[in-house]
Amino acid sequence: MRGPILCFVGPPGVGKTSLGQSIARAMNRRFVRISLGGVRDEAEIRGHRRTYIGAIPGRIVQALKQAGAMNPVFMLDEIDKVTSGGFQGDPASALLEVLDPAQNHSFRDHYLEVNIDLSRVLFIATANQLGTIHPALLDRMEIISLAGYTSDEKLHIARRYLVPRQLDENGLTAGAVAIEDDAIARTIAQYTREAGVRNLERQIGAVARKIAARIAGATDGSPAATPVVVTAANLPDYLGPPKVHDEVTFRVSRPGVATGVAWTEAGGDVLFIEASLLPAGHGNIILTGQLGNVMQESIRAWCRSTACRSTRRNPPGRRRASMRISTGVSPKKRSSLTACRRMSSSATHRRWHSRPPPGPECRQWRSATSRGTGSTACIPRSTGWRPA
Repeated sequence: MRGPILCFVGPPGVGKTSLGQSIARAMNRRFVRISLGGVRDEAEIRGHRRTYIGAIPGRIVQALKQAGAMNPVFMLDEIDKVTSGGFQGDPASALLEVLDPAQNHSFRDHYLEVNIDLSRVLFIATANQLGTIHPALLDRMEIISLAGYTSDEKLHIARRYLVPRQLDENGLTAGAVAIEDDAIARTIAQYTREAGVRNLERQIGAVARKIAARIAGATDGSPAATPVVVTAANLPDYLGPPKVHDEVTFRVSRPGVATGVAWTEAGGDVLFIEASLLPAGHGNIILTGQLGNVMQESIRAWCRSTACRSTRRNPPGRRRASMRISTGVSPKKRSSLTACRRMSSSATHRRWHSRPPPGPECRQWRSATSRGTGSTACIPRSTGWRPA
């Protein structure tokens, strides 16, 4: 069967590699995985010529030999991490022949110097983002986006797979330890912030290790007669104070502050957009928070529109505006309409409401124009705060 070239794109920890393994089991084929992270030499793909000392075949041929078949499921992991090696050649250009169904039936390795038929191989690539993938390489693949898990999905995954695995790895049994759903839900909300479940499994493992240490440190060395129950109330005894705090309602309860949604490699995040008017200045605006060019242009355009409307109500004055988009040092490229709404809220000393009011549970997305208009999309919390 000659199938398409698939590319799974999603944040870390959402199960891209596990999905490829499941496809291989369903098709009754061998599974081979190659990590392309940090590959910068074309010879890693095509192999070295035999005239060089220490020459070996490329990773494609080595993986076929490892699989022992000509039709395995071939996973090219972290294809977005391939870097150009300069004089050593471009590995992304070498992958063009491998991932082209019209050419890979006669792939030629420099070490073997014979044609190798790769048309029966099912190639599956994985990536965290598409921006760093070569455009010609991206055109040859069928993109399948894998979104992050919601809180309910993480709860079911932890209950069915993560908790039994961590109990088994730490020498515990289900009869000796019981972790309630409320404790798992609190771990998800207050101790992890991710799109996948890797950090969640680490936190569950930390709880299991502390329980195992307490059982091993007992005076008589025998297991406890009653099982250890981990609840939401005693969870800080195992993991310490909460690491993630929900301060949305507190910060948006006054004028000049709102929440915006942002896309990140971890699945998404909430930005706090704060605006204020300083008493004196030259009428300019101060922008901080590593804003992109589109956001800066939209904010300045909206400020001009806000200034025009303000002079109709109040005498003209020269004031200086300041806007800050927090949440770390990550560059921000959008949420310009939300930022402009905050500037209007700060100028009028009133909280801004849409129809319907967004509230702290809703995020705003899209851009603004110089006429004070713009399109907005309210994204509820249940969708994972991802932009449309």
